[in-house]
Amino acid sequence: MIENKKLWWKNGIVYQIYPRSFQDSNGDGIGDLPGIIDRLDYIKNLGVDAIWLSPINPSPDVDFGYDVADYNEIDPKFGTMADFDRFVEEAHKRDLKVIMDLVLNHTSNQHKWFQESKKGIISPYHDWYIWRYPRPKYGFPNNWQSIFGGPAWTYDDTCGKFYYHMFAPEQPDLNWRNPDVRKAMLDVFRFWLDKDVDGFRLDVFNEYFKDAELRDNPYKTGIYLREFDRQEHKYDAAQPEMMPLLKEIRALVNQYKERYLVGESYLVNSAQARTYVGPNKLHAAFDFGYTHTHWSPSAFGNAIQFWDALHEEDAWPNYVMNNHDTRRSASRYAIGDDDTRLKLLAAMHLTLRGTPFLYYGEEIGMRELNLKRSEVQDPVGKYYWPFNKGRDGCRTPMQWDSSLNTGFTSGKPWLRFNNDYPNRNVVAQEADPTSLLNCYKELIRLRSENPALNAGEISLKSLPNQFMLVYTRTSEEQKALIVLNFSILPQTYKPQGDWKLLYCGNDLKRTQMLDGILHMPPFGFAILTD
Repeated sequence: MIENKKLWWKNGIVYQIYPRSFQDSNGDGIGDLPGIIDRLDYIKNLGVDAIWLSPINPSPDVDFGYDVADYNEIDPKFGTMADFDRFVEEAHKRDLKVIMDLVLNHTSNQHKWFQESKKGIISPYHDWYIWRYPRPKYGFPNNWQSIFGGPAWTYDDTCGKFYYHMFAPEQPDLNWRNPDVRKAMLDVFRFWLDKDVDGFRLDVFNEYFKDAELRDNPYKTGIYLREFDRQEHKYDAAQPEMMPLLKEIRALVNQYKERYLVGESYLVNSAQARTYVGPNKLHAAFDFGYTHTHWSPSAFGNAIQFWDALHEEDAWPNYVMNNHDTRRSASRYAIGDDDTRLKLLAAMHLTLRGTPFLYYGEEIGMRELNLKRSEVQDPVGKYYWPFNKGRDGCRTPMQWDSSLNTGFTSGKPWLRFNNDYPNRNVVAQEADPTSLLNCYKELIRLRSENPALNAGEISLKSLPNQFMLVYTRTSEEQKALIVLNFSILPQTYKPQGDWKLLYCGNDLKRTQMLDGILHMPPFGFAILTD
C-alpha cells in the first residue's frame, strides 16, 4: 500500500521547465540556470512543490538536450556546475524540490563512449552500443524503424557495421545488456543524488532493453502514414529485462531520503505502463491517454476512472495535460483567445487523485506557435513536414511581459514568440483577478490547503446527461464535490446532502447554489465542500 504520510511528490504539484525557453540571463537568446534562479520566486508564488528540468547536460542539440554528450556535466549554454549547485540550493531554500530529466536509453554520437565504440572490437566501449554486421540480401540487421523517420540502423564505415538508434542517427542506443553500461548508468544516478537532486524523470525508460536476438517486428494491419507505425513494437521496446533493473534503480534511490522516480512509458498502453509502478519499482509512470483525450466529459471521465482504477491503493497516479512533446492544451481545447475552457480543465486537472504535472506557460494559456518550414528546428518536423510540423510550437520562450522579447531575453530568442505575447503574459495576468493565471494560483492554493483535494479518494458520479463530469474527493477529514460543465449551454446539478461553494473561478454571479440546486454557466465549474 502507498505511504499514507504526506509526501511532496504525492500531495504536491510538479512544474516542468524547458530550460532553453524559460529565462535568459546573458542575452544569448537561450534560457539558462541563472535565469531560472531569477524566476524561482515566481514559481514559489505559483504554489507548486517541485521543478522538473528538461535535460541540461552537454548536447549538440540534434534533439535539443535529449542527445547527451556527457552525463555528469552542465551544458555551458545553461551555465556551470556551480550555477546548478546554486539553483538546487536556492530552490531548496524556497522548499521547492528538483527533478532532473535523465536520458539513459541513448547518447549523442558525440559522446566519448560512442566515439570509442566506433573503433570496433579493439575498443572496450564497442559493446556499449548495439552494433551488427549487415544481414545477407537485406542489408539492415532487421526491419526496425526510427520514430524520427527511416530505418533505425545507420552504417558506419569506420568499423563496417550498422548501429541501432530508435531516434535520430545522432542518438545511438546504449546496450543495457552490457554490465559495464549498467554500472555506468547507475553511477549517473549516484552522481546527481549526491548533488541533492530530489528525483528523476526517466526518458523512454522502457526502451532501455531490446530483444536479445533482435528479431524483426511483426507488421500490423491497417493504413499508417509512418513506416514506424506499421509495425507492432514487440521486440524493440518493453522487454522483460526492464523489471529487475527497475528494482535495482529503486533500491539505489531508496538509500536517499524521499527521492522520486517517474518514468515516461513508451509504446505501451495504460495497463502496461502501470506494471512499472510499485514499492520496489517506479513511484509513477506517465500515461498519455488522459493527455490526448478529446473534449468530452465522458471521454475524460473514462480516462480518469481507468487510470485511477489501475493504481488502486497500491500506487499513486499522476496526470499531465502538457509537456515538451505535446501540442499545447490551449490550442487543442480553447475557442480562440477565450480561456474559459482552460479554467475548466485547470479545475479538473488540479482536483484529481494523483500528482498533477504542469508545463511552463500552461498557467497563462500559452498557445502553440505555428512555424514556417524554414523556422523548424525539431528533427521530427524536418522529416515529416507538413504532416507533422514537430514540437517547436510548444517550446517557445515564456511570455513574461509586454516588452520587447517579452522579458525573456535582451538578445535574439532561439525561437520566436507567439504574436499574442503583448496581451498574454505573466505581468498582465497577475494584474487581472479574473485571469487564467490567478485561477491556477487559487486552484493550487485550494488543493494544498484541503486534504480531500490533495490526498482523498476519488469517485465519479453517473449522470443522466452527457454534458457534465462530476466526482467526489474524500479524505478522513473532509469531502469535496467537483462539478464540471463541458457544455456550451448552462447546466444545473442537484447534489445529495449539504454542500457549500468553495470556488467557481471568479464567476459567482453565474455559478450559484439556489434551493439546493447548483446553477452553472457554459464551461463553468464549481468546487464544493461538506
